[in-house]
Amino acid sequence: MKNALDLFQRITHDLLNDEKVNPVAKHIPSSELFDTIDLSLKKDPLSEAEFEKVVKELVFAAPRTATKGFFNQLFGGRNDKAILGELLAVMLNNSMYTYKAAGGMIGVEKVILRTICNMIGWDENSDGTLAPGGSMTNFMSMLMARDHASAKVIQEGMQQRMLVYTSKVSHYSIPKNATFCGIGRKNVRYIPTDSEGRVVAAQLAQMVEQDIANGGLPVMVNLTAGTTVLGSFDPIRPVSDICKKHNLWLHVDGAYCGSVIFSKKYTHLIDGIELVDSFSVNAHKMLGTPLSCSIIVVKDKKQLYNSFSNDASYLYQTDHDGFNLGKTSLQCGRRNDALKFWTLWKSVGTSGLEKIVDHQFALADTAREYVRNNKDYTLYSYDDTIAICFNYKGIPARAICTLLYEQSELLVGYGSFNEDEFIRLITINAQNDHQDILNFFKTLEQFVADNAALFEGADLYKST
Repeated sequence: MKNALDLFQRITHDLLNDEKVNPVAKHIPSSELFDTIDLSLKKDPLSEAEFEKVVKELVFAAPRTATKGFFNQLFGGRNDKAILGELLAVMLNNSMYTYKAAGGMIGVEKVILRTICNMIGWDENSDGTLAPGGSMTNFMSMLMARDHASAKVIQEGMQQRMLVYTSKVSHYSIPKNATFCGIGRKNVRYIPTDSEGRVVAAQLAQMVEQDIANGGLPVMVNLTAGTTVLGSFDPIRPVSDICKKHNLWLHVDGAYCGSVIFSKKYTHLIDGIELVDSFSVNAHKMLGTPLSCSIIVVKDKKQLYNSFSNDASYLYQTDHDGFNLGKTSLQCGRRNDALKFWTLWKSVGTSGLEKIVDHQFALADTAREYVRNNKDYTLYSYDDTIAICFNYKGIPARAICTLLYEQSELLVGYGSFNEDEFIRLITINAQNDHQDILNFFKTLEQFVADNAALFEGADLYKST
């Protein structure tokens, strides 16, 4: 183990130094991957020197998600205290299904969940759990909604056509999850959105009334706190009124931007969160813990037990159910994803988490101001979001993003809303400062100027 840890330190030391000079790893086309790095598995072991060489090559070739050149996904950056928690979780290798197997780590998870429930304003009947990602917390919410709507479904299966409501710009896991839990993709109803990508509650009310009249059983509305492209926040209060009227489960998918709950300045974006039945948030996004750290909390913990509890005498042999978390989770064996968030939260305090969130919005303000004040840019997104959607000089967004990636300059993605396609800059890396955001634009502009010939065929990258 000491040798392995020494090797880890050497590779990490070299990587951190290289990232300062090369924030983007050299691009390897997928067609050349297996010819570039020796990933083959063979009968005979490698020598220690050969092993170190190939591992280092692989690490150095990986996309660098913590640098000032990564703006591509809804995560980024590197927090040292959170990484400490992740490394300790790996060393301890506790499984979080029983107190006997995880001990005090169960307390770590329970404290996190209890504190978040308290912040929402829920009482002691609330609780939650962790899952492998936002797709799975959304899945859990749909399962609970299904089971809440029909007491028979757990034992007897689906008895009636159930319907789920969400916006077209919500997370792609919603229709997948409808398949997994037996509701079916065709029974996902898409709520129209306004010009800023937020659901229109009045249209939802009409849809629900019509579906009930047609013999359907509406079971759930999914709202989004931070849509994947525009970063918009759906209105909670008017939708809650509709859900209460028809006894629908209301879930808020805050995987992306639900962390605004930690910010006094931006918590208004999820006004009414105390009214929902379930709420999910990913600490590996806005709060910067390593992947993955996905949390779901529910107003009534009985719903967790109803949908996920199953007796297993070979597991649950000591302690009461409140400390045997396998009875409220989707999985059996489950890694300790709570510890890395706890070490971060413990080290900076709730006020520190608030600063992380507020800083990301401040960086977004810097980016929006730059775009608005430059005639070569067109802005497509809005205030109060950490997604800045824009185009530059009318060049197709996917052309710029693809060529920046292939030339190892920047990692940034593109998205679309209605008929517009644009570059999507995400200011989710709290280790960045305002100059880093301005440098992003300078790098993009210089790249376009230096590679004008590459963009002559930019129409080849247009959406078809």
